[in-house]
Amino acid sequence: MKMRYCKKCRIYTLEEKCKRCGEVTVSPHPPKFSPEDPYGEYRRKLKLEVYEKGEESGV
Repeated sequence: MKMRYCKKCRIYTLEEKCKRCGEVTVSPHPPKFSPEDPYGEYRRKLKLEVYEKGEESGV
């Protein structure tokens, strides 16, 4: 079993679903760091697209 996190209730649990709200829980741990970063190019492109959309809408 690994620790899980319910984003809705903001509690930690060992279950796949939150006992309070029934929401699916997620891993609270960040992804592993890799110096090669095979998906870095795509992540940066997506971040830039989201940033540009925010500027267009005036956010």
